[in-house]
Amino acid sequence: MTLREKYIVFVDNDIIRKSDVIVLLEGDGLNRCARAIDLYREEMANKVIFSGGITDHNYGSVPFSDVYPVLIKAGIPPEAIIHERNSLNTREQAVEVIKLVNNNGWKKLLLVASHYHQYRAYLTFLKEILDTKSNILLFNAPERNLLWFEETGWGKRFGLLNQEFLRIKKYSYLGHTATFAEAIKYQIWKEKQI
Repeated sequence: MTLREKYIVFVDNDIIRKSDVIVLLEGDGLNRCARAIDLYREEMANKVIFSGGITDHNYGSVPFSDVYPVLIKAGIPPEAIIHERNSLNTREQAVEVIKLVNNNGWKKLLLVASHYHQYRAYLTFLKEILDTKSNILLFNAPERNLLWFEETGWGKRFGLLNQEFLRIKKYSYLGHTATFAEAIKYQIWKEKQI
């Protein structure tokens, strides 16, 4: 079994714990909102950061102005919703969110992306945590109730999964992701903290 395969298994089966904040990454339409809402209703955190300032419907991005009413209608109060609007890609989301988290003294995050994007999102956020020497516990909480072969308007998720692993290589080359080995080492450390 390769390091990548081991990494995939633990991301897919990561434990989650009550945290300071739910980080909802923009993308995949409104499909990730359901997972963030469920986590909030389960009292896994009392704040939700919606991260992203991009609006590209061809890529599945929707503006905060479309996400906000969905969160409100689900019963999340306005004071519990934070919009991180500066980021335009996953790397920038990691930088901006970790900066916000450190400024607020939060230590535990639930990271919500779609199942196919979670692998790169986690490695990217972990890289920022390691680079800033933050002792943040980052838990994978992807939206899993999504069809792999559905035509979404921005591609079938199965095809998008292939693109994600290509982007992991590109991000890795640019120094924007933790390695699979670093992720496994971090997971060992994380489990000792809980």
